[in-house]
Amino acid sequence: MAYTVARRTREIGVRIALGAASSDVVWLVMREVLVLVGIGVAIALPAAWGLTGLVKAQLYGIAPNDPLSMALATAGIVVVALAAGYVPARRATLVDPIRALRFE
Repeated sequence: MAYTVARRTREIGVRIALGAASSDVVWLVMREVLVLVGIGVAIALPAAWGLTGLVKAQLYGIAPNDPLSMALATAGIVVVALAAGYVPARRATLVDPIRALRFE
C-alpha cells in the first residue's frame, strides 16, 4: 500500500488541494485495503478449509477444521492488514498539495 500511495501522490495532492478532508483521503486508501483483504479472505478460507486434511497430522490438540481457530487466525490477519494499510493512508493525509502537484 505504501507503494500505491507513493504512486498516487499527485492524485492525492489534487484531492487535498480541492478540499478533501483527511478522513476522505484515509478512506480512499483504506477502501483498497479492505477490497484486497476481502478478496484474500474469500479465497483463503475455503482453500484452508479444503486443505485441512493435508495438515491433519501436524495439528496437535485441535480439530483440522476448528472454526474458532480459523476465525481467530482470520481476525488476526485482518487486523494486521488494516494496521499495515492505515500507516500509508495516514501518511497520505500529510501530502503537501503544492509539492504533490510539482511531483514528477
